[in-house]
Amino acid sequence: MNWKQLLVPYRTGSKGPEIQKHRSTFEQDFDRIIFSHPFRKLQDKTQVFPLPEEDFVHTRLTHSLEVSSVGRSLGRLAGQEILSNQPELSESGLSSQDFGVIVAAASLAHDIGNPPFGHSGEGAISEYFKSAGGMFFQSHVSQVEWSDLTNFEGNAQGFRLLNAKSLRLTYPVLGAFTKYPRKSSLKVSTARRSQKKFGIYESEIEVFKNVARQFDLNSLGKESWCRHPLAFLVEAADDICYHIIDLEDGCTLGLIDEETTAALLIEIVGKDFDKEKYNQIPTRRERIGMLRAMAINKLVSQATEVFLDNEKGILEGSFDKALIDLCESSKILEQIIDISIKKLYHSRKVLEIEAAGFEVIGGLIDQFSKALFSVHYGSPTSREKALWRLIPEYHQIQTNDASIYMMLRNCLDYISGMTDSYAISLYRKIHGMIQPGY
Repeated sequence: MNWKQLLVPYRTGSKGPEIQKHRSTFEQDFDRIIFSHPFRKLQDKTQVFPLPEEDFVHTRLTHSLEVSSVGRSLGRLAGQEILSNQPELSESGLSSQDFGVIVAAASLAHDIGNPPFGHSGEGAISEYFKSAGGMFFQSHVSQVEWSDLTNFEGNAQGFRLLNAKSLRLTYPVLGAFTKYPRKSSLKVSTARRSQKKFGIYESEIEVFKNVARQFDLNSLGKESWCRHPLAFLVEAADDICYHIIDLEDGCTLGLIDEETTAALLIEIVGKDFDKEKYNQIPTRRERIGMLRAMAINKLVSQATEVFLDNEKGILEGSFDKALIDLCESSKILEQIIDISIKKLYHSRKVLEIEAAGFEVIGGLIDQFSKALFSVHYGSPTSREKALWRLIPEYHQIQTNDASIYMMLRNCLDYISGMTDSYAISLYRKIHGMIQPGY
């Protein structure tokens, strides 16, 4: 792989690279994601804590914006050094801004495929198809398709959404977005970070093959590839934010005390910490906010350094680790995760939303998938016809010739795309718990 090829602004559906005079193609991608319907719905999707009453606790939307901001810094810093070492790239028209905005756009979209209720929503979808009700569909799909359905993955769902006809993003942004470039049905070594999960459904495998061909991504076997190099920076931006900001949220909610939170962040900040200045800040929120900003800045520098130190291996495909695991502060980040697991992710509020997610998501899939099947392939009841009509037209299959797998994919597009509030409201209505309109 080489940088010139990796950053050519080919757009899906176009015959050649698109060059813009006033706004780069990658900036257009960023704007398209910002204005997209799936992105806007992140404002009412759980990050860690459900529908928080506390103003300063993060949703998926605020988390995504922050990851994008960190990603832009990582991309720009790495780009500056790469262009300095390879001046011929600048001569071809590339700038550090291009590196930054590609990573920012991919980071902005990194959670766009996540369902309601946080990670429990993913589990709820997968578990439904392993349950007695969902097992009904196993005989109607292929083994590969069944693997997709029983292993719902937000990254693969995000890649599916980003390839909607209305977005038509560039290949570099799609490549940077895809942290896990393989199918669900493959059994591969998890020693490679990029193979830890899967990131492509069977329904989009041909799309990603085009991406892989465009960049000449190294193959790791049948329908499994090395990452686009900038995907490492997108992953680092997400890792930095959820480590540091989840800790900050825990302190804001009183689940982790200020002394513990400050001590961890100060260890990352190191010699730049000014105790006298810190003690002069009047409120806990402002004190922790200052430390959070300094810690993120330090981690951005460390992650960029690791990326540049391993640039050759990344381009060759031999390097396949999380940048943050090799940072100077990696041990402190491990401590932060341990504390977050004990005091945040296993807190009562989070466990309650997980339980609710399994009930609501599983219930909605059962109702709508069975209704769709009856309408297209059986004899629907009046209730099933009513449920079918509730599904927006753009989530409907238009012909009985479509596969049952694609019918279920479209059904999951509808349900996984719901906000937390809408999913709860619709679940209550179709189960007669509240009268529509009230």
